[in-house]
Amino acid sequence: MAIAATAAGLVTALFGTTASAAPTPGAPGVGDPYYPNDGNGGYDVSHYNIRITYNPATDLLTGTTTILARSTQELSSLNLDLLLPIKSVRVNNFLSRTTANTGEVTVTPPSPIGNNQNLTIVVQYEGKPSTVKDAKGANYWKKTPDGALAVDEPHIAQWWFPSSDHPTDKATYDVSIVVPQGVEALSNGTFAGTQQTLNGWIRWNWRTVSQQATYLAFLAIGQYEIRSSTAPNGQPVVSAYGEDLGANGPAARASIERTPEVTEFLETQFGPYPFEAQGGVASTGIGFALETQTRPVYSTLFFPRGANTSVVAHEMAHQWFGDSVSVKTWRDIWLNEGFARYAEWLWAENQAEGTAAEIAQYYYDRRPAEDPFWQFVVGEPGAGNEFNIAVYDRGALAVHAFRNAVGDEAFFETLKIWQATKKNGNGKIEEFIALAERISGKPLFALFQTWLFTKGKPSPEDLGNPTAAARTASAATPPKAIEKLDLTRDVLVRTNHLDHDHADHDHAAHDHAGHDHN
Repeated sequence: MAIAATAAGLVTALFGTTASAAPTPGAPGVGDPYYPNDGNGGYDVSHYNIRITYNPATDLLTGTTTILARSTQELSSLNLDLLLPIKSVRVNNFLSRTTANTGEVTVTPPSPIGNNQNLTIVVQYEGKPSTVKDAKGANYWKKTPDGALAVDEPHIAQWWFPSSDHPTDKATYDVSIVVPQGVEALSNGTFAGTQQTLNGWIRWNWRTVSQQATYLAFLAIGQYEIRSSTAPNGQPVVSAYGEDLGANGPAARASIERTPEVTEFLETQFGPYPFEAQGGVASTGIGFALETQTRPVYSTLFFPRGANTSVVAHEMAHQWFGDSVSVKTWRDIWLNEGFARYAEWLWAENQAEGTAAEIAQYYYDRRPAEDPFWQFVVGEPGAGNEFNIAVYDRGALAVHAFRNAVGDEAFFETLKIWQATKKNGNGKIEEFIALAERISGKPLFALFQTWLFTKGKPSPEDLGNPTAAARTASAATPPKAIEKLDLTRDVLVRTNHLDHDHADHDHAAHDHAGHDHN
């Protein structure tokens, strides 16, 4: 009796339950309107320690992930998001029962969990990521001839580590990847060295000390040339280039190696760079680019005509708009893509390739009012349509219209205060509008309603009053940057599993577009 009582007391101490508690299951999702089962309710993650072994020859991934979290309610069970087969789960060191249903794993510990309790969840799992599909039958793991890429949006984590898979549940990360000798393995943050394992394979270690959303965590495994340097601000820069880049390799290097320069410029527009490292990865294994935190991943499709820093400006702008300040729900995607696209225009102006006003006027004039492009509602794109071309171009035009309405001083002050107050957090469109109104002292609801939530082409007055030079340039010849801007957008749009009916078919960049990677 004494032994049994002691054991019961130990379980109570570890899980924090009381006789009066009424624990309930944690929700299987955070309730995002577009993806209701993304993330999980009942706990908040603070850290992921991900240790995996990956064999490129067989696509076998074996992993042990330790999740540090804290309960936010009394829990009889909790959920994890993972598609790979699970070998075991321990909650605060106690083996726990699991049931899985296509990405939703329900974990039931031996005793309920009290509210506001520390949780250590250890998950052992093993499987071949390329063989598992989500509830919609999709697979976003990218097997390559010499390795693999875990890179995608809005979903990728479930193919390589268990998580609470929604941008509102950010955490820090330690990622350790064991691969055969001669194979490189990259991830986010700062490089923490390599070690040789007993079987002669190599362990690659990466650490992210800033808050990071799950879809921004990435893996790039294969044959890469890795370049390390130090940025002018003292931060480590790690970039990697696939050994199979071919003729596009020099152009990719000539673009991505300028990342610190692009970052310095964007700091003048948005405020201090929010993270601890910089870099980029170029690969033939994807047909798009993604703003994976501290180290974006780029397709070689951006570089068939030579260097293209437009896409670098886009992905690095996401470090502020998307990574540091992430969407509160996926409906708020304009806060990511509209501003990243506009950053391309700001960078083009900095490079004397056309002013932002000239570029905005060109894109506004380019499509007649009857073009279906103008019928897309940027502020409510719908699940699966978050990366429609209008989110990029009409979204950037909305940013420019806002700038024209309030003037440069209030515009850039709004961007910097938004970043400073929301750093490492999340935001929604309505919160941004409220901040813009407060800083500018102007009513802006009607402006944003027109550009983000109303079908139809806004009037020239809604765009603002561009300079005579901008109107003349638009009427005469496209700004110098347009060719690269079109290429960048076309590759991003056509390969982000979206509605292709709204894509541009009037530009040569179409010939270089990638394939849908679903």
